[in-house]
Amino acid sequence: MEKYNVTGMSCAACQAHVEKAVNKVEGVTSCSVSLLTNSMTVEGTASSTSIIKAVESAGYGASLAGGRKESAPSSLENKETPVLKKRLIVSVIFLLMLMYFSMGVMMWDFPAPEAIKHNMMAHGIIEMLLSGIVMVINQKFFISGTKAAVHLAPNMDTLVAMGSGVSFIYSFIMLVKMSVTGRPEDLYFESAAMIVTLITIGKLLESVSKGKTTNALKSLMELAPPTASVIRDGNEVTVPVEDVNVGDIFTVRPGDKIPVDGIVVEGTSAVNESALTGESIPVDKDEGDKVSAATVNQSGFLKCRATRVGEDTTLSQIIKMVSDSSATKAPIARTADKISGIFVPAVLCIALAVTVIWILTGEPFSTSLTHGIAVLVVSCPCALGLATPVAIMAGNGVGARNGLLFKTAASLEQTGRTRIVALDKTGTITSGEPSVTDIFPAVSDEDSFLEIVCGLESLSEHPLAKAVTSYASSKGIRVPLCEGFEALPGKGLTGIISGKRIYGGSLSFIKTKAIIPEDVLKNDMKLSSEGKTGLFFSEDDKLLGTVYVADTIKPEARTAIEELDNMGIRTVMITGDNRLTARSIADKAGIDRFIAGVLPDGKEKVVRELKKYGSTAMAGDGINDAPALTSADTGIAIGAGTDVAIDAADVVVVKSRLTDIPAAIRLSRRTVTIIHENLFWAFIYNILLIPVAAGALSGLGINMSPIFGAAAMSISSFTVCMNALRINLFDSMSPARDRKKGKPADLPQEISGGNTTMATTKTISIEGMMCLHCEKTVRNALMDIPGVVTAEVSHEKGTAVVELDGDVTDEMLTKAITEKDYKVTGIV
Repeated sequence: MEKYNVTGMSCAACQAHVEKAVNKVEGVTSCSVSLLTNSMTVEGTASSTSIIKAVESAGYGASLAGGRKESAPSSLENKETPVLKKRLIVSVIFLLMLMYFSMGVMMWDFPAPEAIKHNMMAHGIIEMLLSGIVMVINQKFFISGTKAAVHLAPNMDTLVAMGSGVSFIYSFIMLVKMSVTGRPEDLYFESAAMIVTLITIGKLLESVSKGKTTNALKSLMELAPPTASVIRDGNEVTVPVEDVNVGDIFTVRPGDKIPVDGIVVEGTSAVNESALTGESIPVDKDEGDKVSAATVNQSGFLKCRATRVGEDTTLSQIIKMVSDSSATKAPIARTADKISGIFVPAVLCIALAVTVIWILTGEPFSTSLTHGIAVLVVSCPCALGLATPVAIMAGNGVGARNGLLFKTAASLEQTGRTRIVALDKTGTITSGEPSVTDIFPAVSDEDSFLEIVCGLESLSEHPLAKAVTSYASSKGIRVPLCEGFEALPGKGLTGIISGKRIYGGSLSFIKTKAIIPEDVLKNDMKLSSEGKTGLFFSEDDKLLGTVYVADTIKPEARTAIEELDNMGIRTVMITGDNRLTARSIADKAGIDRFIAGVLPDGKEKVVRELKKYGSTAMAGDGINDAPALTSADTGIAIGAGTDVAIDAADVVVVKSRLTDIPAAIRLSRRTVTIIHENLFWAFIYNILLIPVAAGALSGLGINMSPIFGAAAMSISSFTVCMNALRINLFDSMSPARDRKKGKPADLPQEISGGNTTMATTKTISIEGMMCLHCEKTVRNALMDIPGVVTAEVSHEKGTAVVELDGDVTDEMLTKAITEKDYKVTGIV
C-alpha cells in the first residue's frame, strides 16, 4: 500500500472524482481518498507516476508521501487555517464597506459625499468595485470551481462560484441597463460578496474543527525527542535522533525522554510509559528490560542499546497505524460516497430547473434567479464527505491515547459489531508465566521450608524453578548454599543443603524417596484437578512439603469477561490444554464456553466455526495465533505479544490488558453512533433546505435569500465536525453505559474445530484398589494415555470414570491398569 498527498480538494465531490480517476488506472486494485487528511492510499501494481498523472488529469495535485516526517499527512500541520483567517479579515473589511454603501447610505441615510449620496449609478459602480475586490480575495473558489467544471467534475467550489458569479454578472447587466434607461434596478453585488465571505467563514470553522480531530495524532508526532546522547568512540555526543543506528549505545538521564527503542545494558530506573500506553504508573526498568521511544526516564541513569530506530520504533509504528487508519475508508461511508459523486451535478440541474420553473410561473427574472442561486449556495456536499472521516479520526485519536490502535477505518467500524470474542488462554487470559499458588510445609514453618526449596531450585533453569525462586525472592527468603547439585531429567533435582540430601520433583519421583501421607495425596488430587502442578520435596526419606505452581489468570480477566457479558457478547476460550485445566481456568474467569485440546493449527478452524454464529473477534498474542487472528472478523493482538501476531491483527491492545478488549468494542460502537448522527444531519440538512431554497414554502411567505443559504451551508460542515469531537469526551474504559445490542449469539454446548471432538465417558470396574495411594496410581496410569481428558478414581466404589476426546480403546485402558497390578472386571 502506498500513500499519497492530494491537493486541491474542497468537498466530497472532489474526493469521489479523485477516487474514480485513480481506480481507472491499470493495476490499481483499490483506492481510498480522505478529504479530512488530504491523503490517498492506493493498492496494486500501478506505478506512482501513472497514479499521479491520473490525479493531475482530474484537475488536482498529488505527490508520493514518504520518509519519517511523512508518517502522518502534511495537512496535519493545519496550514490552511492561518491563510483562511487572513482571507476572511480582508474580505470582511471590504464587505463592511460595501454594506455601508448598499444598505447604510441607501436605506438608513448614513453619511456620504453629496456627489454620490443620491447618485444611483455612483452607488452601483462603488458596489461593483467593492464586490469585485472581495471576489478577487476569494478567487480560490472561482479557480477551483472553474477547473473542476472544465474536467466535468463540478464540486462545491463550482456551486459557490456559480452562485456568486451569477449574482455579480446579473447585477452588472442591470447596472449597464440602468445607465441606459436611467431607471433604478435591483442589484445583487452585496449578495455576490456576502456569499463567498460567508462560505469562507464556514471553511475557517471547518478547518479549525478538523484540526482538533487530528490533535491526538499531532501530539504523538511531537512526543519523540529531536536529539539523542550516543556513545561514539568512547565519548558521549549529542546527535539528531535520525542519526541513531541499531546497535548504538545511548544514555538517558533522569527527566529525559528515551529517543529510540532499546534494551537497558546498565542502570536501573522507573520509566513513565503513559505516552504510549496511557498507564500513569511508572514501570521499573533493569538490565535486560526493553524501553520505548518517547517514554520518560524518571529517576535513575540508564545506558541502553538501540534496537529499533526511525520508522521501526514503537512510537513510529503507532503513528503509522493511526495515520493509515484515518486515511482508509469505513464501509459505512460508501453510501455517502456514491451520493457525493452525483450530488453537485444534481444540484446544478435542480438550480437550473428551479429558475426555469419560476420564470414559467410568471415570476420576475430577478426573483427566479434568486431562488436558483439560493439552491446553489445552500447545498453542502462537504457535510456528507466529512461525516465519516472526522469521526474516524477522532475515534482513532481517543484510541491512541488509551492504547487502543485500529489499523484501518474498517476495523474501527467492524469491532463494534462483535458478538463473540474468542480468547487464547496462555498469555491472553493467563499471564503466560507460571507462578506459585499454594505452599504446604510438612515439618517446619513456611519460611524455613522455602529456604530449602529455594536453595535447590535456584540452580535449575526450569520455568517452574524460576517461578519458585521468584516467589521466594519477593518474600525476602535467604538462599542457602547447595552443594552437589544434580538435575535428574524427567524426574527432578537433588543436592546437599546444610549437610542434608534434599530431593525435589514430581510426585512419582518423590514417592521413590519418601512416604507420602494419604491426606497429601488427596490434596494433590484436588489441586491437580484445578490445573495446578505439584512440586514435592523430601529430606532423605522424610517429606518436607509441597509447592504448587500454575499459570494464573490475569487479575483483570474476570472483570473483562463480565463487561463483555454485560454488552451481550459471548466469550469462548481456545486452548491446547486438557479439559480439566481448561474447565478450571474458564470457571475462574467466568467464560461462557471453552474448547480444549486444540493444536496450534486448529485455532483457525475453530474461529471459522464460531463465525457461523455471529461476528467473531479473536484475541491472542503468539505466533500460533496469527492464522486465527487473520481468519476472525476482527483480530485483536495483545500488545506484549509477538510481532507476527500484531501484524496479523486488525486491532492492537498496547497495554496487554483484557479490559481493553471491551474498551475497544465500546469505542467502536461510540464512533459508529457518531457517524450515523453525522450522516443523518448531513442528509436531513440537504433534504430540508434545498426545497426551502427552491421556494417550496413561498406560498406560506417563507423564502430563503442566497445570503442565508450561504450562512446555512457554512454552519453545516462545522456542525458535523464539532459533533465528531464529542468522541473526545467519551470514556472507553467505563462500563457505565454498556448495553446489549441484539440477542447474544446462540452457541452450542459443543463447538467443533481443530482437534476438538465430542467427548465420551467410560466407567471402568477395578479390583485391588485399597487406599488413596492406589487411586493416585490408577489415575496417573490412565492420564498418561493420549486422549484421556479426566479420570475420577474411587477405591471405595472400585471404579474409574474417564472422559475421552480421542481414539482410546478398551484394550488401552485395560493394559494401563493391569500393568500397575490391578484387575479390570468390566468397561461400560
